[in-house]
Amino acid sequence: MSSMLTSAIRSLPVSSAWAAGAFARSLSCSSQLQATAQPKTKKTLGKSGVKNVVVVEGVRIPFLQSGTSYANSLCFDPLLRGLLTRTSVPKDVVDYIVYGTVIQEVKTSNVAREAALGAGFSDKTPAHTVTMACISSNQAMTTGTWAGGTSCGVEKEAVEEFLSQALTCTAFEYKNCWNGGKDGANREKAKPLLSSGCCPGVVLAVLTLPAWLQLPAVAEFSTSETMGHSADRLAAAFGVSRLEQDEYALRSHTLAKKAQDEGLLLDVVPFKVPGKDTVTKDNGIRPSSMEQMGKLKPAFVKPYGTVTAANSSFLTDGASAILLMSEEKALAMGYKPKAYLRDFVYVSQDPKDQLLLG
Repeated sequence: MSSMLTSAIRSLPVSSAWAAGAFARSLSCSSQLQATAQPKTKKTLGKSGVKNVVVVEGVRIPFLQSGTSYANSLCFDPLLRGLLTRTSVPKDVVDYIVYGTVIQEVKTSNVAREAALGAGFSDKTPAHTVTMACISSNQAMTTGTWAGGTSCGVEKEAVEEFLSQALTCTAFEYKNCWNGGKDGANREKAKPLLSSGCCPGVVLAVLTLPAWLQLPAVAEFSTSETMGHSADRLAAAFGVSRLEQDEYALRSHTLAKKAQDEGLLLDVVPFKVPGKDTVTKDNGIRPSSMEQMGKLKPAFVKPYGTVTAANSSFLTDGASAILLMSEEKALAMGYKPKAYLRDFVYVSQDPKDQLLLG
């Protein structure tokens, strides 16, 4: 589940012809559309007629299983602060911020703006949020390339975080209304609402919500299926067996644990959860054994499916960030590019049989 944030350096020279064409581009941003020529140097992989966009740095907070340490956290800016600290890029040169999020936060429609303000950016720095399901982070990142120059990027991966948060916050609002906070002053005000039946049982069970309250859904709106159903269907279509899936999952967790133990996950930055301890590592890395994994039953397509809780991805709370800029600016500021963003294109497919064929 994902946020990206992008920013462009104000001082970056951009030709008027290139700038005028930036907003006329289609979602397929080919090299022919990036028309500003850049001379080659010994330090560049530049091509004639192409304005290079490079990845300077990337960071992320630890990825946690949904509903754990991040469950009640409403903080958008710490990761952005972590990226700025890691790169030492000045805030006052950032022109634009873009976040991508899988499921929209219920308390604000523009988490990018709130994150920017919380991280100390000027209120004159524009920011917007995009949402395109699981590819939202990519959409935010490529949006940043349209501005040219330098870009900072933060990618919100939390899928279930906002669901659990919306559920918890709403339930506790009613519970606190019934209890009246500390002094019970609002209890009488709450009685008519509760007795009317519009929110039955909410003070007795946190998971029981009023019928009129609609929470964000993980399932696809058009099919009512989750990604687990699609994964199972694709596994069958491509002939991927249960054994192969289990072997791949075990290998993935084993290598992740090895990298974590050896301190190789250098992109992780600590996250101080308000009112809780600082989170320093992923909590979903759990190597098992083929024997134990083989005992699990199908989780989605029952009883003959092959996708289980052990060989599928867990719902994740977390976020990652990258710093994008033009190669010219990166070299001028002393950064060494880690990757080049050459081209991208977005396509649409069948939401049921081709959901995961991105």
